[in-house]
Amino acid sequence: MSMPALFKGRLSIPVIGSPLFIVSVPDLVIAQCKAGIVGSFPALNARPAALLDEWLARIKEELATYDKAHPERPSAPYAVNQIVHKSNNRLDHDLAVCEKHKVPMMITSLGAREELNQAAHNWGCITFHDVINQ
Repeated sequence: MSMPALFKGRLSIPVIGSPLFIVSVPDLVIAQCKAGIVGSFPALNARPAALLDEWLARIKEELATYDKAHPERPSAPYAVNQIVHKSNNRLDHDLAVCEKHKVPMMITSLGAREELNQAAHNWGCITFHDVINQ
């Protein structure tokens, strides 16, 4: 697979920071992106659900400010991990918030949902899938 255009000139090394349960929050994501690796967090870490909108606004704002101050070394993109298993009753809400903020990358876990991939691609997002079985 060739390097997605989203990453070109924005990575110090080709690494995606793992979206860790509880641990991955905006401070960590922003630091990862500024260091030149993809910062990520699970959407479900934002609790209550309304907090996801605040987190994404903060991440976008802080990275835009950083990029303006460092045009020679812009931040890496960030990713939101979506649990796509049918037990996730927040998926529709979280996907709508990601679309509102035009999240550049999503990592899907615990299933494959073609309609989610298509929705993300419609706003220009790339999707990676965390495969857990054959």
